[in-house]
Amino acid sequence: MFKALVVEKNEADGKTSAAVQELSEDQLPEAEVTVAVEYSTVNYKDGLCIGPGGGLVRKYPHVPGIDFAGTVETSADDRYKPGDKVVLTGWRVGEAHWGGYAQKARVKADWLVPLPDGLDTRQAMAVGTAGFTAMLAVMALEDHGLTTGHGPVLVTGAAGGVGSVAVAILAALGHEVAGVTGRPETEDYLKGLGASRIVPREEIAETVKRPLESETWAGCVDAVGGPMLARVLGQMKYGSSVAAVGLAGGADLPATVIPFLLRGVNLLGIDSVMQPYDNRVRAWKRIAEVLPMDKLDSMVHPATLEDLPQLGRDILKGQVKGRVVVDLNG
Repeated sequence: MFKALVVEKNEADGKTSAAVQELSEDQLPEAEVTVAVEYSTVNYKDGLCIGPGGGLVRKYPHVPGIDFAGTVETSADDRYKPGDKVVLTGWRVGEAHWGGYAQKARVKADWLVPLPDGLDTRQAMAVGTAGFTAMLAVMALEDHGLTTGHGPVLVTGAAGGVGSVAVAILAALGHEVAGVTGRPETEDYLKGLGASRIVPREEIAETVKRPLESETWAGCVDAVGGPMLARVLGQMKYGSSVAAVGLAGGADLPATVIPFLLRGVNLLGIDSVMQPYDNRVRAWKRIAEVLPMDKLDSMVHPATLEDLPQLGRDILKGQVKGRVVVDLNG
């Protein structure tokens, strides 16, 4: 028997409820690898899956948790053996498939990545899906020409999970980092991660009639979308790129094509869910090499399974700062 957060749906009124339950291994889905889960995290998608579902959960009862790290217990795939440390993000685990909010998980071998040297399972989940996505965004900007010394790099939604890790990674790589936040109380936190400038959200949250403004940013990791992304596109330097990773500010993009045509700006879409294996390994290796562990520790807030229902509500309200690491054995 093992503990898990189980979400159930009342068919009469369509409402969901989440509570910690005891499950047995024979209730796990069929797949090649069984993992003793040690740590997971809380992401925006997790908030949806713990609560109303957001259209992500296919059937109930359901175990959420879109990422986890732990130790292989059994494996029917030669790539993994008992005792191997592994990490999982994406592949709709925690949405369409049972996820990491349990002391055991059974998943396809193709979905796992060996834990890179230099990271333990707790640190891997301090990074989690958010940090993995942040590194994918930074790598995409580098692949499209971002180098140090060409101006500040903007991070929107900087105090959130993706933004926090993006700030720390970019600063560690030697970039001047500007962080956008609507929470003034996070200024010291962001400066501690390496941000050299704080941009109040209201300065950049609305579109303007001018399709182009002064060339300001050498690159951008955008977790907000909506009008803010449209505004940022008009402030990018010639030939620079924006890596779009989220839509906290809305899915609409009230922009013009002028920045693309007159400044050669690139808008790069970042998806972490279906990312190919080789690029996953590349990203996790870069994370282990680049991300300062002291900065990582400063982002972390510990939690247990019992804390998850409230944390799910909090993250949907934008009330979670940094990275929540869930100890499945805590």
